[in-house]
Amino acid sequence: MTTPAPALRVVLADDERMVRTALRVILDAEPGIEVVGEAATGAEAVSVVRAERPDVVLMDVRMPEIDGIRATEQILATLAEPPRVVVVTTFENDAYVYDALRAGASGFLLKRAEPEQLVQAVRLVAGTDSLLFPAAVRSLATAHAQVRASPPAWVGRLTEREGQVLRLMATGLTNAEIARRMEVGPATVKSHVAAVLAKTGARDRTQAVIAAYEAGVVGGT
Repeated sequence: MTTPAPALRVVLADDERMVRTALRVILDAEPGIEVVGEAATGAEAVSVVRAERPDVVLMDVRMPEIDGIRATEQILATLAEPPRVVVVTTFENDAYVYDALRAGASGFLLKRAEPEQLVQAVRLVAGTDSLLFPAAVRSLATAHAQVRASPPAWVGRLTEREGQVLRLMATGLTNAEIARRMEVGPATVKSHVAAVLAKTGARDRTQAVIAAYEAGVVGGT
């Protein structure tokens, strides 16, 4: 008999109780997802995450004490195996959301999103190798990325193949989809992705893509 996979553990951080309640109702109704904690401030979010060690944090940007950006930075800097952080926001094209992605958030989700989009976001950031809502990330980066006057040193260290993989990552393709597009094996793509993350200094695909926009490697800025 196959042992079921452990449930994805989620922490909700938002200063509006009604928002947290709505998120909890949606997620607790889903098999394989468990809400293990809530926080009403950024500081409380950091404490709850340290205590509960969730897989995913749904983080509001504007909260009392410390905002979601600073809370994200503290969580990622102080835990050896930090969770994935998804920013939950009212405004899609918001400089604060972009700053949260730069700080280490793995994606963002609008508060008006449909329940199935919320569930998809949690599952996607927790267990897949694709970018969360790539078109939205592209729009945000196009509006807010500050392209450097000269490319950072890591750009020159990318091989041609790694540069191609990075650009395909920015479109939201998974490793398997990139492998088919490039006509190589999935293991080869996985190796290229690992090299891209190491050279850009990114902890995940989202940060690598943000770095690519700011370096001018990916167009649109």
